[in-house]
Amino acid sequence: MKDLQYDGVVIGGGAAGMAAALELEAAGFSCAIIEREDHLGGILMQCIHNGFGLHEFSEELTGPEFAERFMEKTLASKIAVLLNTTVTDFGTAASPGGSTAYKELFCVSPAGVLRIQARAVILAMGCRERNRGNVRIPGSRPAGVFTAGLAQRLVNIEGYIPGREVVVIGSGDIGLIMARRMNWVGCTVKAVVEIMPYPAGLTRNIVQCLRDFDIPLYLSCQTTSIFGNDRVEGVEVTPIENGVPAPGKRFRIDCDTVLLSVGLVPENELSKAAGVELNNATNGPLVDSSLMTNVEGVFACGNVLHVHDLVDWVAEESRRAGRYAAEWLTGRGPRSQIPVKAGANVRYVNPGRLDPRRENRVYLRSLVVKTGAVLELRCGHRLIKSLKKGHVQPSEMISLNLGPKDIEGLETGAAPSIEFSIV
Repeated sequence: MKDLQYDGVVIGGGAAGMAAALELEAAGFSCAIIEREDHLGGILMQCIHNGFGLHEFSEELTGPEFAERFMEKTLASKIAVLLNTTVTDFGTAASPGGSTAYKELFCVSPAGVLRIQARAVILAMGCRERNRGNVRIPGSRPAGVFTAGLAQRLVNIEGYIPGREVVVIGSGDIGLIMARRMNWVGCTVKAVVEIMPYPAGLTRNIVQCLRDFDIPLYLSCQTTSIFGNDRVEGVEVTPIENGVPAPGKRFRIDCDTVLLSVGLVPENELSKAAGVELNNATNGPLVDSSLMTNVEGVFACGNVLHVHDLVDWVAEESRRAGRYAAEWLTGRGPRSQIPVKAGANVRYVNPGRLDPRRENRVYLRSLVVKTGAVLELRCGHRLIKSLKKGHVQPSEMISLNLGPKDIEGLETGAAPSIEFSIV
């Protein structure tokens, strides 16, 4: 077994991991990125469509182009990049003298088993797709059922077309993008079926991926069966009226391929094994204003923390995680903090605590579709801030900055939570 030691270790080599590692290295700390694939860049390498980088680089890039901007900087730095390396165990161990607690990671790699010790660890493992087992669609188990991300890899990386007549279940962004992609490669996309009364993806993707190609979108419709034995032959769709299925109005769509775009889940099995407390609303870690988890010295950022709608926000948040980890390594960091909570019509708020002494970047998601909405922040009966929002919907994150001037005068420690509500 080979022993390695760094000031900080980043688990995950996508945009989040590279952005965080670059900040740690820029602050003068030794750093390593652990990546289980044979390349950096993560899922971006199969996202060959454009639309990335408008906020981060002020230009429109493809996914690989966006990733390459960070890869060039990472490979030109002193950051150790460990590819084809998987973390199998993660805990805390005392230093030989017993005065310092190190994070200890055990990994399998081409060089054999590695034991890596670090003072700080940044979790940047990203997220994974929910599959048919998560949504429990009745029917047999024929060939031709794929997650949208797998189909994207087959088409964009492997060069295979998974089918010819396609139905997309769920209107998440990757499903919308793959509806367009399958159309481009000569397939017939019969429909996108969404159980909610509103789309799950960004408005721009609804327009550019569905309307521009006349692909039907069935809202408030549930896929109630998949037909076929050896190969998919069709799906049964049941409209939902007043919150309940209307079986008398169900209909069949013939197809040979089903793509599932039914949500993403932060990849947190390793986090749980390390004792990191998770947020039930996001399935990601609970973090404070410095993006540190309940485990001292362990930080989280990007899609492993909460699923973002734009990779630009992933990079922005991850740079802050790297800076906060560097501050912690120098003995600085937040002290008493003010807790926050989701109020009316808000699904979640990240981070879970705010530092009253500095600027805080806050992300949240709406539970409702509403035009002319108002975001209210209250501490007890006191209205702290009120922001008008022209339109809110669950698929698009809301972000804002809160600084000392916004939350001055609030007692820390035993103070009531700051509640975020949409009215």
